[in-house]
Amino acid sequence: MKKVLVTGATGFIGRHVVRANVEKGNQVRALVLPGDEGEAVIRKLGVETVTGDIRDYESVRQAAAGREIIFHCAAVVTDWAPAKLFKEVTVGGAENVCRAAVEAGISRLVDISTCDVFGTSESVVMDETLPLQYWGEPYPDAKIDAEKIMRRYHEEKGLPLAMVYPLWVYGEGDQTFVPLLADAIIKKELIFWRKGAIVWPTYIDNLVDLLMLISEDKRAIGNGYLVHDGESTTLEEFCAGIAAALGVPPIKTYIPYWAAMNAARVMEFSWRLFKIKMRPLLTTYTVTNLGSRFRFSIEKAERELEWKPRISYHDGFERTMQWLKTMDVAAFKQK
Repeated sequence: MKKVLVTGATGFIGRHVVRANVEKGNQVRALVLPGDEGEAVIRKLGVETVTGDIRDYESVRQAAAGREIIFHCAAVVTDWAPAKLFKEVTVGGAENVCRAAVEAGISRLVDISTCDVFGTSESVVMDETLPLQYWGEPYPDAKIDAEKIMRRYHEEKGLPLAMVYPLWVYGEGDQTFVPLLADAIIKKELIFWRKGAIVWPTYIDNLVDLLMLISEDKRAIGNGYLVHDGESTTLEEFCAGIAAALGVPPIKTYIPYWAAMNAARVMEFSWRLFKIKMRPLLTTYTVTNLGSRFRFSIEKAERELEWKPRISYHDGFERTMQWLKTMDVAAFKQK
């Protein structure tokens, strides 16, 4: 039995990490924000909860005390939030976790990063040897800044760090990717701006399997691993599957990429000018990310750790659609 701390424990990935650790027999503690409605859900699993804020070092220090493994899932997980929030939560939170981890003498800090840190090149198959590359977008850029801090703690203070770089994570409990697409499909607001744009789905169970593996495998220390289901699909095919599951017509509307990007820029400018809190229909990050043909290799995890996706994309998608059909349509658009 290991003594584990999970930050961001009430989020999509965090809840699955909590459950996996409980099922393994680990003693789990979760750092949760005051008033977090998700706290009751994880407490039912027998999890100890500590109220605090990832932005407050003392909160993090107290939560990390006596722990052996930390799964750091807390971050700003939308592409539309104040720059200050990305800096305080994603970047500042990473430093707080690293400081607390060193002080607690933990055996492993498992961090969830993103494939976005490797940039936007379509000319290469992206793998973990590529340098970190800023986008000029708050979400990936904050993740890069956070990783640089963690790497520094690993190199200078011996922090036993291991990381994952997930791609498009989906599955039961998803709060961003699939629900946002489903909402746009139902309302007929979704448009495509590049034919054959590629999606690399990462079913939540496959991600959690790798997280649990690197939390104890010594070969993972100092390393980061890309993770997906082992195959890609197109955005059109992915969305057609969602539409079929929900019993609504598939989306057939296309506009030029340049038109989508210009529309996103206008929307972002207008939203900031008029201080609209709701997320714009289009953002420049979304246009780039869902209008790309990036290629990603998971060969490193397969080679170094003998890890392979346990759940096929076909099965993961089917499970997700069964869950999606039980959801309240009005609750889809949360971010």
